[in-house]
Amino acid sequence: MFDRLKMTVVVAGVVGSALIASLAYSDNSFQRTASLQTGASQPDFKGIDGWLNSAPLDQKQLRGKVVLVDFWTFDCINCAHTLPYVKDWYARYRDKGLVVVGVHTPEYSFERDTGNLRNAVKRFGIEYPVAEDNHYATWDAYGNLYWPALYLFDQNGKLVYSHFGEGSYAQTEDRIRGLLGLGGKQG
Repeated sequence: MFDRLKMTVVVAGVVGSALIASLAYSDNSFQRTASLQTGASQPDFKGIDGWLNSAPLDQKQLRGKVVLVDFWTFDCINCAHTLPYVKDWYARYRDKGLVVVGVHTPEYSFERDTGNLRNAVKRFGIEYPVAEDNHYATWDAYGNLYWPALYLFDQNGKLVYSHFGEGSYAQTEDRIRGLLGLGGKQG
């Protein structure tokens, strides 16, 4: 009985995640009304429980930089699929003015544990700053609804691009390169 109940809960979670992901992919008007709007100022990192790989960051430190904010959680398969791209952009462009900040906002209670997050950051080989957003304060400041979600800000702290879910990697990189003055095409 317990195994059947456990399986039902797992299946319901997977179906619910798939439904949210399908909304992110298929209904662009829903995306635009649910999240931070293009041209908006970058919200502060609010209510952060801790920082991994970095001292706390704030908007003053980020002025003059291109900033990519990646909302993720370590037990999300879609996030795991996106991480290699985010890590690659960080490795290629950090010396050219890109700052990547992973905002880890947990979906499940075990993802709130800092030790589990620390282990995941190590396992995934993440070297950029990771903000632990256990109480959804930064998530709410962005009006975010998705894992993964990318928000790209220009040197003035204005949102120029966002993407929800997997995919559009070349388009995202082109936007990063353009903001860094490297031309819009990957190189």
